[in-house]
Formats: sequence, C-alpha cells, structure tokens
Amino acid sequence: MKIKILISVLSLLFLSGCLGAATSGVFGTGVSIAFDPRTLGTQIDDSIMDKSLDAKLLAMNKNYFLNVKTKVIDGRVFITGKVDAPEEKLKITKVAWETKGTRSVKNDLKIKEDFNFKQSAKDILITSQLKTAMIVNKKIKAVNYNVDTYKKKIYIYGIAQDESEKLEIINEAKEIIDVEDVIASILLVEDLRVVKN
Repeated sequence: MKIKILISVLSLLFLSGCLGAATSGVFGTGVSIAFDPRTLGTQIDDSIMDKSLDAKLLAMNKNYFLNVKTKVIDGRVFITGKVDAPEEKLKITKVAWETKGTRSVKNDLKIKEDFNFKQSAKDILITSQLKTAMIVNKKIKAVNYNVDTYKKKIYIYGIAQDESEKLEIINEAKEIIDVEDVIASILLVEDLRVVKN
C-alpha cells in the first residue's frame, strides 16, 4: 500500500514538473497555459524539446547554461545569447536541428565582446520598458511573449492571436527610446499545427 502511495505522489510531482516547465523558461515567465492557444500536448512536447536542447548544450559547454537561451514554440527553436566564436554558433545551430521534433531554427546568437556595464544596463531598461508597455496595453496578451534585448536590439518571441496584436507589440517596441531594431519571431494562432478548441 505504501509503495502505491509513493508511486502516485512521485507521478504527480513528475507531471506537475512538466506543466511548470511549459509555463516558464530560460527567458523568464513564459506563455501561460491558460492563455496559450497550443494544445496541452504541444506545450508539453515543446517543453520537452526545450529541456532536451538545454541538456545537450550544457553537455557541450557548461558556459552555455548562462550565456545561451532557448525557446521552443510549436516545434520552432529560437536561440539567443552570446558565444565566444562563430564556430560555436554553428555547432549550436546543428544541435538544435538534431533535436527531435524541430521544425525550424532561428539562431540570433551574438559573438562575445568585452563586457560593457552601461550597454547591459540599457538593454535591461529597454526590456523592462517593453514588458511594462505590454502589460498596460489591453490589445496585447503579455503572458504570451518573451522579450530579450541585446545591444539595443529587441528580440520578441511568442504567439499572437491575430495580425493586429502582432503589429501592436512591434509598434510598442519601436516606440521605446534607444531601440535600434526589433526582431520579432511572433507566430499567429492560425500558424500553429494544433490549436485548442
């Protein structure tokens, strides 16, 4: 009897761990399950792919754990961060393509330069300004997006309900002072393979 209870508890912990991974990621708070138009199965598949890719990168180089960020949405892999050499960027792209279930890879990795505190502070400020604007703007479901800024370039990943929401978030990003470019990897609900009913 005790063994059955122990197995049940462990199963619940494992399943809750899978769901928790689907709601948050390396980029911070991720797409909320309640608002995510993907099916629960797709969310879990994406989460498993993301964790598998993270494990492979960690096995390649422990520094990737802190310097490389990945996000998987509907089988599409998005990669940001910094690496030391161009060869590393190519290796990471190859590993991403070799991850089971990958439909596409967008690699926005940058080659490291000397640390610049002033630039890093500006990037953090830009990211926080956009996140705040997204929360305040009623036309945007902020929980469906992840934002990362590197050298005044904003990278936005997520799922938009329609084209107008996608344009709204891009416009919000472009209005922020000091932003040089907006790289939006935003999928529309209609682009997803399987959508909740």
